[in-house]
Amino acid sequence: MGKLLKQQRRGKGSVSYKAPSHRYNAITAFRPLDAIEKEGSVRGAVMEFMDDPSHQTLLMHIHFANGDDIMLPAPEGIAVGDEVYSGFEAELEKGSVMPLSKIPDGMFIFNVEQSPGDGGKFVRAPGTYAVLVSKEAGKAYVKMPSKKVVSLQATCRAQVGIVCGGGRLELPMLKAGANFYKKHAQNRKWPVNRGVKMSAYNHPYGGKQHHRGRSSCTSRGASPGRKVGHIAAKSTGRKKSKNA
Repeated sequence: MGKLLKQQRRGKGSVSYKAPSHRYNAITAFRPLDAIEKEGSVRGAVMEFMDDPSHQTLLMHIHFANGDDIMLPAPEGIAVGDEVYSGFEAELEKGSVMPLSKIPDGMFIFNVEQSPGDGGKFVRAPGTYAVLVSKEAGKAYVKMPSKKVVSLQATCRAQVGIVCGGGRLELPMLKAGANFYKKHAQNRKWPVNRGVKMSAYNHPYGGKQHHRGRSSCTSRGASPGRKVGHIAAKSTGRKKSKNA
């Protein structure tokens, strides 16, 4: 009897394939949307930076004057001891948390909220930034790194600046061991091998030198051990040109 497919083993949720959250150090989120955030602002200072396995960018530990402590993605150019503000009346400084209605048009922003109070959802990858295009009638239009312009509530908050760590992927891995430890930090799926390169008991496509004479399409009602390839595909391969 053959072995389970890798996606089947991962789907069961065993300890071997779960994310190692016990090694994660911090949860990033803005301050709660309380009276301080809505009516004024609070001043904080960057205490230290943290390289957390659960995040691809550096995190900064901010201690506010009212005693609150939070972790946020660090922007480019910030240093330990720099002041950071949070609130609707916050000052325009690197890393400050402000509503989109208070940020000037054309400003680079990151860690943007999807809805007011959710703590930041968009634009968090190293080296990325969004651009606040315009504001109109309680809506703010933000140009994402994908060049798509999305409409958000003007009361959604965001950080000012560009996420630090740009160019992280430009350095080559040089050897497979470096990539192994990179993926191991978050238990990502790696390596990803082709089915035709596996043995017959590992994969339905395995056990032969070349993948010839067999379609990669699979019916929707196939058994779990056979459900690989193009599942219930309407068509495969290159599309025919309209002029043909």
